[in-house]
Amino acid sequence: MAGHSHWAGIKHKKGKQDKIRSKIFSKISREITVAAKLGSKDPDANHRLRTAIQSAKGANMPKDNINRAISKSEINKTENFENLRYEGFGPKNLALIIETLTENKNRTAGSIRIILQKFKGNLGSSGSASHLFYNCGVIQIDKKNISEDKIMDIAINAGAKDFSSKNNFHEIITNKEDFYKVKNQIEKVTTDFLYSNIEWRAYNLIDIPKEDLDDVHNMLELLEEDDDIQSVFHNCNLIK
Repeated sequence: MAGHSHWAGIKHKKGKQDKIRSKIFSKISREITVAAKLGSKDPDANHRLRTAIQSAKGANMPKDNINRAISKSEINKTENFENLRYEGFGPKNLALIIETLTENKNRTAGSIRIILQKFKGNLGSSGSASHLFYNCGVIQIDKKNISEDKIMDIAINAGAKDFSSKNNFHEIITNKEDFYKVKNQIEKVTTDFLYSNIEWRAYNLIDIPKEDLDDVHNMLELLEEDDDIQSVFHNCNLIK
């Protein structure tokens, strides 16, 4: 998907499907464990956990894996993960926001720096790239689950910022602070989301020269393969 990347965005790449699926499961499992550790283990009382479980279901993660990830929150209680955001630049000065969940920030920062430098990019300071993006809530629902008129009416009345219908799904955009409020209203009619999370979207997308697109794809793939990295958001159009 142009401009951003998340778990759902990497599961359809050609080749290495088992490896990719395993990597997605690993990232979602870590998010479930941390969400359960920081809050209630009841998803109805823990927004973050509920969102993570919905992502797991969207990625077809088995129920046993989800339950195992929740149970792990009781095991390594001394292991403290942090949500850290890194900003940087890749080939042709494309901007990046990289969200991580790590217990070792020095390792994570070092890995990101090495990957970016490999592709003539660099790790920036806080604010160096984020001003090119806006933080928002995103909810995507399969068109088969609900009509456009019904979901648009619910979304607007709940305070959504924007609504659109794509080829196969409806997309609701919210202000970051309204994400859970809007989502709660939508959950009254459906909880079968293709995707729902808070993410960074670029104000404007830049075009990358065709001869540099392979480097961009390879860089993003290496970032997404890193266990500490949960999401990568960028401001370039990846269509060849």
